[in-house]
Amino acid sequence: MAIFTPIYINYGKNLKIGKNVFINFDCTFLDLGGITIEDDVLIGPKVSLVTENHPLNPEHRKGLICKPILIKRNVWIGANATILAGVTIGENAVVAGGAVVSKDVPDNTVVGGVPAKIIKQI
Repeated sequence: MAIFTPIYINYGKNLKIGKNVFINFDCTFLDLGGITIEDDVLIGPKVSLVTENHPLNPEHRKGLICKPILIKRNVWIGANATILAGVTIGENAVVAGGAVVSKDVPDNTVVGGVPAKIIKQI
């Protein structure tokens, strides 16, 4: 495993990292909802993994809604991508740089854009 600093993690106890994972510099992981990064994952610089959100109702907006993020084996996440709460990135998938991923990504798929959409199959 290789992690380039700086890296920002708000809690840490809910972060699980597999073998042969590479995390480039300046990443932010908000892990209260749980983040699992499986083996052989590549994470580019300035990637954000955000498991926390706030309710839409203004009366409850100061509360937190936490949902886990799962990044499966052999995923590549490009620079400055953001993965939002509750998302699973499928095995061998690629997330293009700058993408905002708000929905699950199937195995062997390339996604990109804001919000991220399927670009092609691998």
